[in-house]
Amino acid sequence: MAKAYVALGANLGQAQQALKDVIDRINEEDEVAVIKTSSFYKTTPIDSSGPDYINAVIEIKTELTAEQLLHRLLEIEKEFGRVRPVGIHNAPRTMDLDLLLFEDEVRQSEFLTLPHPRMHERAFVLVPLCEISPEVVIPGKGLAKNYLKSVAEQGIERLL
Repeated sequence: MAKAYVALGANLGQAQQALKDVIDRINEEDEVAVIKTSSFYKTTPIDSSGPDYINAVIEIKTELTAEQLLHRLLEIEKEFGRVRPVGIHNAPRTMDLDLLLFEDEVRQSEFLTLPHPRMHERAFVLVPLCEISPEVVIPGKGLAKNYLKSVAEQGIERLL
């Protein structure tokens, strides 16, 4: 079974409840088990608009390939009402699921980039990720916790 980390975020509707529900939904997937869940964090939008986000990170174990897992995550986003308006980058959303890390894989294709290319620049990823896995390594970058100082000015508040 492979270990992977997934970032969760929403800023439309009942975002906090949606994150709870999507964690349950991911755990219901065949060949996927949620192992750890971070606290929830309220974060100010970065390169986006709309209300504050609710974010978290989960660690999962899976028998799926990285591509299969990402396909399932995208399907779950749609189930939770995710719409991707054409021409609007980082539009407000009911659900966003990003595959951050899959084992120690490094790759780039039209469909999938591992590790997630901006994860080391985002407090809403790094803070919850380091909460559940303090020694996690971002392949090609090093320890994730080493990037926390560089994102310290980004607005983030732990909720639960």
